[in-house]
Amino acid sequence: MGICDGRVVIITGAGRGLGRAHALEFARQGARVVVNDVGASLDGTGREGEGPRGPAGEVVDAIKAAGGDAMANGDDISTWDGAAALVRSAIERWGRLDTVVNNAGIVRDRMIVSMGEDEWDAVMRVHLKGTFAVTRHAVDHWRAQAKAGTPVAARVINTSSGAGLAGSIGQANYSAAKAGIAAFTLVAAAELGRYGITVNAIAPSARTRMTEGVFVEMMAKPESGFDAMDPANISPLVVWLGSDDAGDVSGRVFELAGGRISVAQGWMVGPEVDRGDRWDPAELGPAVRTLLAQAAPPQPVYGS
Repeated sequence: MGICDGRVVIITGAGRGLGRAHALEFARQGARVVVNDVGASLDGTGREGEGPRGPAGEVVDAIKAAGGDAMANGDDISTWDGAAALVRSAIERWGRLDTVVNNAGIVRDRMIVSMGEDEWDAVMRVHLKGTFAVTRHAVDHWRAQAKAGTPVAARVINTSSGAGLAGSIGQANYSAAKAGIAAFTLVAAAELGRYGITVNAIAPSARTRMTEGVFVEMMAKPESGFDAMDPANISPLVVWLGSDDAGDVSGRVFELAGGRISVAQGWMVGPEVDRGDRWDPAELGPAVRTLLAQAAPPQPVYGS
């Protein structure tokens, strides 16, 4: 028995890293888990085996060995049909769907002056389109239930990043996609609450394939004591957000690192000046500089 006992959970990109940790913890808390992973390399190319033949199958084996229930899935969530097939697989297997964790992602890091169109499009497709597509197909199911009079207690947890909240040098595509996911989370929460659906996001810091080249000094496991970069540190909040108990929390972005949890506070109206008439461009220099002097300094871009 656990806080997600009986719930059916889809986790994308669950063959490794954060997704794997989420899958194991959801299963430990009683959920039945769809472990989705195409077995791709870090940049999204190549395949190490999809579904049961790859990393997803290994996670399913670990869950079953511990007495849990799970299935592997190799659908490509960056495509409309793949996202639909993933959602359908959960409903066909267990007759329900309760929680979606949008975790899948790739990186193709380049400075803007060197980035190609394919590197931009690939990252947007997996992170941003994948998050939208899986959510949309899940929402179709939950909305139909709500309209039929069936109570819905659905949960969506999206994966943003500190790069999406503050930016990261050499990761314009990744940062833009993760910022888009944060904004998508806010809109989805506002639109979908009427159907019994909550939508939240996390911005995690942990040891994964994506972060190996970013926080090098933090990647090493400590000789003793608490491993602050263990991906498993992130999963407890994700599991709680995916549970029945979190029904009153929606439209929030949480930053997580080790044992630290903080609520991100996004764009808000700051200092302002009103001329009462149209501005002349020549007058704006002093006005803008006064506003900037009154405003809090922006969080530095990672790597700057």
